[in-house]
Amino acid sequence: MEYRACSTGRRFRHEGTCMKVGFIGLGAMGSAMASNLLAAGHTLAVWNRSAGATEPLASLGAKVAKTADRAVQGEVLCSMLANDQAVREVFLDGGVLDAMDRGTVHVNHATISVALAQELAAEHGRRGLEYVAAPVFGRPDMAAAAKLNILVAGKPAAIERVRPLLEAMSSKLWPLGEAPERANVAKIAGNFMLAAAIESMAEATALTRAHGVSAAEFLDVMTSTLFAAPAYQGYGKLIAEQRFKPAGFALPLGYKDVGLALAAGEAQRVPLPFAGVLRDAMLEALAAGDAELDWSALALVAARRAHLDERE
Repeated sequence: MEYRACSTGRRFRHEGTCMKVGFIGLGAMGSAMASNLLAAGHTLAVWNRSAGATEPLASLGAKVAKTADRAVQGEVLCSMLANDQAVREVFLDGGVLDAMDRGTVHVNHATISVALAQELAAEHGRRGLEYVAAPVFGRPDMAAAAKLNILVAGKPAAIERVRPLLEAMSSKLWPLGEAPERANVAKIAGNFMLAAAIESMAEATALTRAHGVSAAEFLDVMTSTLFAAPAYQGYGKLIAEQRFKPAGFALPLGYKDVGLALAAGEAQRVPLPFAGVLRDAMLEALAAGDAELDWSALALVAARRAHLDERE
């Protein structure tokens, strides 16, 4: 495989590495990912519903598109939108797919439902467009450091075309076959596992606190021994420090993803009883006004149920 370097000197295993790329969706994750594409020497056109999010990228050299369809440029369009509704509004109802030239690759980084992933694959195919599902594992700080783990599913040739972009944003790519929805269901299942880990720590620390052992004391033991893994260590630290703002992954997004897991389970008759518990716990948090908090704030729900503040 031939190596060519972009203007920054970073090297990727791909022919014709430097590309013209569109990027739609500039939340905390999307902005960090797009900035890494610029750092790798790619030419970027960006669009976001809230225009203010485009300003930092414009200062780095990105072209700001006035409308979503004008972000379509070159051979690749990346997107990182919040949910099914946003993806549908922009790409299907908003006409972005119709603005793309045949052969263009759309790389969708959003965590979306299996049903929408299948619909998008069909709509792209009908228009002669290539579609790659590439949802990510990692919080905004990992995105900024280009250390995301990216799940990838789509036609091999399309994936190879966009590999330099994916490598510029990640520490590792995880190929999952040709059907795009395979990457999406793996992402949904992974987020379900993360939510389950958070809920288990939330309930366990409520128990220890009621008996006089602080969350910090207990989680230090657990995350240094039986659960010495990044998910437990990272979220355990947030719970121990009660550091739920600013949200790296806000509760409404967690609630959405647990709902996606339940829908995927229902579609294939796979019972997910604990997903129902997680959905209700997150709904309880949202009802209490915790929408702006990180989803590790499930620890607050467990503490409120036990009335710990009244005991301590």
